[in-house]
Amino acid sequence: MLLLSNPLTRPPAWLRPVFPGSEWHGAPVGASGRPQLYLTFDDGPIPEETPWVLEQLAAYQAPATFFCVGDNLARHPDIARAALAAGHQLGNHTQHHRSAWNSKNTEYIAGIAECERNLELVRSKEELIPGAAAPSLSASRLPLFRPPYGRLTWPLLRLLRPHYRVVMWSLLTRDYDPGLAPERALRLALAHTRPGDIIVLHDSRKASRSLRFLLPRLLAQYREQGYEFAALY
Repeated sequence: MLLLSNPLTRPPAWLRPVFPGSEWHGAPVGASGRPQLYLTFDDGPIPEETPWVLEQLAAYQAPATFFCVGDNLARHPDIARAALAAGHQLGNHTQHHRSAWNSKNTEYIAGIAECERNLELVRSKEELIPGAAAPSLSASRLPLFRPPYGRLTWPLLRLLRPHYRVVMWSLLTRDYDPGLAPERALRLALAHTRPGDIIVLHDSRKASRSLRFLLPRLLAQYREQGYEFAALY
């Protein structure tokens, strides 16, 4: 995610205007009148973590959005289809998880397009799963995109916005940070959570230690605090 010299649980206020039109939070209150949170997972799908994540989400009937790396989609399409069948959403996280700051615009856009083709292939085969839900991507809505590391440039943002909803975040769990103890990551996340937050976790091997500590506890404590979980659509 966003790599600053001092990574923050919440992005600083000055950062949002830098990427105009990007989404940093969702509706704070749902139709039920309860406060809402939006769970998102980056970098999967992989067999070591994503099925476990799906089990945790199912226990709380919590919908989520998985921003998938195209390379992982190509290797593990059945896991992505299982996420769709469970009612979750899939978003684009580029084909190779490369930083926009270190890529040519043409190469970066090509990586997004390749990932989108993998996503379309996964969705087109969704009906092969017994009991699959209806496809979670509506033809009338733009697909979702999150830039790796939260890094974009203004020219790329202008190119992407007509074709994608560019989704950032308002709460970063920092589960990828080996220098942050999982217990402290949990305290920080709970202390800084606000209604409408888009929360970032990672279904990746790098984040495994913190992810497996954080996710069940966040789900339980958010539910105890009266939050409900909502999809980005």
